Parts: sequence; C-alpha cells; structure tokens
Amino acid sequence: MASNPADPITNSANLVAAVDLGSNSFRMLVAQAINTPSGTQLRPIDTLRESVRLAAGLTENKLLGNDAYQRGLIAIRRFGERIRGFDPANVRAVATNTLRVAKNAQQFVADAEEALGFPIEVIAGVEEARLIYIGAAHEVPAVQGNRLVIDIGGGSTEFIIGKGYEPKLMESLYIGCVSHSLSFFPKGNIDTHAFKEAELAARREIQVISGAYLKSGWNQVIGSSGTARALADLIANNNFNGLGDGLTMGRVNGASGLITREGLKNLKKHLLKYEHVNQVELIGLKDDRRSVWPGGLAIMLAAFDELGIEEMEVTDAALRSGVLYDLLGRSQHHDMRYVTVEQFMQRYTVDREQADRVSKLATEFLQQLPKPESESRADNVALLQWAANLHEIGLSISHNGYHKHSAYIAGNADMPGFSKNDQARLAALLIGHTGKLGKLANNHSFEDWRMLFCLRLAQVLCRGRNDTNFPKVKVSEHDGSYLVSLSKEWAAKHPLTEFSLLKEAAEWDRIGRSYQVSFK
Repeated sequence: MASNPADPITNSANLVAAVDLGSNSFRMLVAQAINTPSGTQLRPIDTLRESVRLAAGLTENKLLGNDAYQRGLIAIRRFGERIRGFDPANVRAVATNTLRVAKNAQQFVADAEEALGFPIEVIAGVEEARLIYIGAAHEVPAVQGNRLVIDIGGGSTEFIIGKGYEPKLMESLYIGCVSHSLSFFPKGNIDTHAFKEAELAARREIQVISGAYLKSGWNQVIGSSGTARALADLIANNNFNGLGDGLTMGRVNGASGLITREGLKNLKKHLLKYEHVNQVELIGLKDDRRSVWPGGLAIMLAAFDELGIEEMEVTDAALRSGVLYDLLGRSQHHDMRYVTVEQFMQRYTVDREQADRVSKLATEFLQQLPKPESESRADNVALLQWAANLHEIGLSISHNGYHKHSAYIAGNADMPGFSKNDQARLAALLIGHTGKLGKLANNHSFEDWRMLFCLRLAQVLCRGRNDTNFPKVKVSEHDGSYLVSLSKEWAAKHPLTEFSLLKEAAEWDRIGRSYQVSFK
C-alpha cells in the first residue's frame, strides 16, 4: 500500500500555537503540524495581531503605564479565547524586551497568564535571537554557507549568523523601532539632525558586534519581523528600489520582498521632506506603524552601513514561527535545553559521575512523592536533573561558597532554550542545594520546595562521591512535612551521613518546615 507523503494532524486538540508578546505588537500563530518524509512542517491556519505599543507605555521609572498595561491584557484575553481548550503542551507564549526591563513585569505576566490561560515565558535576548533564526531558517530556501538574519523589534534588534537550521553567532542589542523613535523623534517630530543622531546611535551599538560578524561572513541576508516587512512594503509600493513595482511585491527567491541600500536611502530622503510623522504621505503606510517606522528605518540603515549589506530578502517568518518549531522539537526530544546543559557541563568541567549520582537519586526521591494535580511531573523531573547536573559548576570559580557561584552562572548566563523563569527556578535550586535555607525561606516566589528537598537529600547521601553501599531510602511528604526513612544498621556504620541527615532535618525545622529522619 502506498504511503501518504504528508500526514496532516487534523485533530484540533493537536494544533499548535505560539504567542509572541513583543514590545510593539502582540501576535499569535496557530498552525497544523504536517509530518513529511523530510521532516515536520507547519501549516498556518490562523493569525492574530494586536498593536499594543507596550514599549511606548514604559515610564521614565521603567514601569508599564496603566494604559499600556490594560491594552496588553485586553489583547491577551482575545488570544486566550482563540486557543481555549488547546493542549497546554501545544502552546508556548513568550515575552520579549519590554517585559525583560519593566519593573512591574512580574505582576503583568501573572495577570496575562490568567487572561491567556497558559504560562508565559520572559525570554532573554539571546534566546529570542535563537528562536528568530529557527523560524526564518525554516521558511526561506536553503543556501550554501552562512546566512545573516536581522530582526528589528520594538525594543531590541537581534543579529544572528547561522548555517542550515543551526544559529552560530547570536546577539541582541537594545535598539528597537519603538525605543529609537521615542528617543530621537519625540512626539513624532522629524528633522535631518535627529535622523543623523538616530543612525549614529544605532551604528555605535552595531559596531560592538560587527567585527566578529564580518569575520564570519554570510551568503544570504534575511530580514524578519514587522519592521523589515513594513520597510520592504513601503519601498516596493513607492518604487524606491528603482526596480519596478512588480519585483518586490511578489516573492524574491522564496522570501517575501526585498530591501536594497538604494531603497532605504530613497525612503529616508522622502521622510526628511516632512516635519512630522503625521504629514508623511506614502503608499501603504499603516497607521499603527506611522509613529515607529522612522526609528526602524534608522536602525536598518545603520545595519546596512556597518555590515556592508547591499540587499536583504524579507520573510514573514519570525519569532513566533521559531517558537513553534522549537516546541515541536521539544516534543520530538530535540529540546535545546538539554544541549545547553551538556555544553555547560563541558565548559565548567563538571564531575559527570557525581552529577549522575545526584541526578538519579534526586529523581528517585521525587518519583516517590505524591504528584499534585497541578504539577507537570515530566517538566519538574527535567528541571531537577538539570539542577543536579549543574549544581557544581561554581567549583570552577571557588570551592568556598561554590553554590553561590553556581546559582549566579545559571541565573545570569546566556542559556539557549531556557526562559528567564526557567533560569530563575534553576538558580534558586542551585543556591539552595546546600547550606542555610533562610535565603529561600524569605523568597515568597520560591515554590520548588519538594524538588529542593530531593536535591539536598541526594547531595547529602552522595557526599562520599562513590557508588558503593547506598542505603535503601524511602521518602514521603504530607502537607509540606517530610519524612526520610532508612536502615538503622546502615546509619550506625555511616556516622557522618547520620549526623548530616540530622543536621539537615534541623535546618528545615529552623525555617518552620517539619523534617523527620527515621532509622529503622
């Protein structure tokens, strides 16, 4: 019987959705995953876009103002209705630069999660760059050698060089079309001096990375995101490329448009005829882009000049596409977080045998504990194992207080695949895996006590760093109280471990959490 070359997933429960909470726009992509002999492809079936202008709502004190706050929640509630009933494993929502810097981002994310009905990850700039590249690489034709992808967002711009589907160089710079427009074209005013200053400011930022990028080189340049799309459309609609309207309105080599150096210069020349953005007359200029495209144009010109770009193909694929492909990768056991942990273990010369001992034992303890309905056991097992694998990375810096160094690295390093919340949870487990517990008892946002119990117990039992004479240990938990049971005879032969377990119980009691050790 002949096989079907494409097997679409038609069950609505298996649809996948990506939510991108950007600094200018909130977007959602719903797609079908189609399995082909060459791999999985995404078939978009629905898209939503809301111009929220979140970055424009930041106050001088880096707080989200009430208007922007409410605009965001209203948009997210609409998104939530569209994906109501989706399998949580098939939805991933990410937030970018504005929610990385806003001081009240934590409260906004909590309100937004309630409105959406799904968790929201605030991702780091480099993680955003990785996902952008994945999305673009899957949607444009293959090219021999490297490709450069540039994504100008509302609050940041990502530069990525990769080969095939793998990003190699990734940078996220704090220049975006919204923030740049607010800084250099306040209240929409335009003049030649301000535009020159906007270009120079962007060039200064790009100069920091240009050397490494030029050294790597590329054979193709791709622009993704709304800014690149908007600039390509303005250039095409107004014939600023000087190549005729038809060329850039269609698809060029599989990409959805073209931006040339000449087109950008002509667009700039036209813009500077006016004194205010509301006066600008251009075919295809959308109202929701009117106030922010001058900043985007300045950044794009700076990128072309600093990196010596002559033309750029444009694709509609962006962060949300990358989020979906990464989500599919996780379901197919290609989770980038495992790769990142492996790289960190190599970089910090982790004792793998010890990490494996602690990981296996901690996982065994967690599996003995009852599973609350709200817990994602698979996710928590993965996080616990990553914590065990990385708990000693701080030893590469100093033995004294090494757990503090481990936590700092996990909380602040670029960790592809990990969200900010992932890193925060991981860092908390690392800072708490040994020593005093008071530092976490005062952290009201810390909720991973059961995993910390398992990790600390495994670390105590594995102190000898060998595989011999492990006792049979049973653990249980009831209403936040823990019980550890093991052989009285074994404990008598291992007085240091017995002492350490009793000391551990006293430490938990000190923060008001019952912990008993039973020797039978």
